[in-house]
Amino acid sequence: MSKKYPPFIEALREIDPELFQVVSKNMDLAMAPGKLDAKTKILITLALDAIEGSGEGVKSLAGAARSMGVSDEEIKETIRLAYMTSANRTLVAGLSAFNK
Repeated sequence: MSKKYPPFIEALREIDPELFQVVSKNMDLAMAPGKLDAKTKILITLALDAIEGSGEGVKSLAGAARSMGVSDEEIKETIRLAYMTSANRTLVAGLSAFNK
């Protein structure tokens, strides 16, 4: 049985097998066990997808996180951090209106 990847990566398996090999290898490297545990990696990825506006990605990652034992409270904190980060970016850019 082969590994399962997000649908946009899985689509490459048939459409462009060479690119699929590159993209799936990169994903395997990024999500492999390392200094950060798997739950942390999923939550970081969830936050990044939220910032990028990928609702389907957030939904999928939240499901994966819950299956790993992540609580809704942990997911809420992750979304709060993503919101704070993207909102701060808006404030910084908005203050440019007052630079003379």
